[in-house]
Amino acid sequence: MSRGLAEASTRGGRVAVLLAAATVAALDLIAKAASEARLADSSIDLGLLQLQLAHNEGVAFSMGNTLPAGVIVAVTAAIAVAIMAYAWHRAPQAGWAERIAIGAVVGGAVANLVDRARDGVVTDYLHTGWWPTFNLADTFLVTGLIMIALVHARPERTANTAGAPVEGQRATPPITDDQ
Repeated sequence: MSRGLAEASTRGGRVAVLLAAATVAALDLIAKAASEARLADSSIDLGLLQLQLAHNEGVAFSMGNTLPAGVIVAVTAAIAVAIMAYAWHRAPQAGWAERIAIGAVVGGAVANLVDRARDGVVTDYLHTGWWPTFNLADTFLVTGLIMIALVHARPERTANTAGAPVEGQRATPPITDDQ
C-alpha cells in the first residue's frame, strides 16, 4: 500500500472512532441534561425500565463513594486517557465494527468524565429495579467492551487461510464462469 493510502486509512480509522465517540458522548450528555430537567421530582415508568434521576458519587455500583470527588475525577480521567491511547493506537487496524465499539467506549468514558467533572457526581437515569441505576454512557461502555472482546475472540481469517480446507476435508477448486 502506498504511503498516502496508508496515511488516509490511518486517518479514516481514527476519524471514524472520533465520530462514534462524539455521537455517544453527545447523546448521553443530552439525556443527562434532560433527566436533570424532567426527572428532578418524578419518574417515568416504561415497563421493564423506569426513568428515574439518581446521582452516583462513586464509580461502578457506587464503589469509592467515600473518596474525595477530586480523586475519583483524577482516576476516571486517567482511565479515560488510557482508553483514548488504546483507541488512537488500535483504530487504524480495526474493522468498522471494532471502530464503532472503540468509539462507544471512548464516548461513554468521556461523557461520564465530563459529567463528573462538573459537580463530582455522575447523573444516572435508567432504572430497572433489579440493577443499580445507570445511564447511556454506561450502556455504551459495556456494549462497546463486549463488542471488542467478541471481535478479538473470533479466529482471524487471512487471505492464505480463508479458502483452506479444514483438516480431514478435501479441497474443492473455486467455481469460475468457464466451468
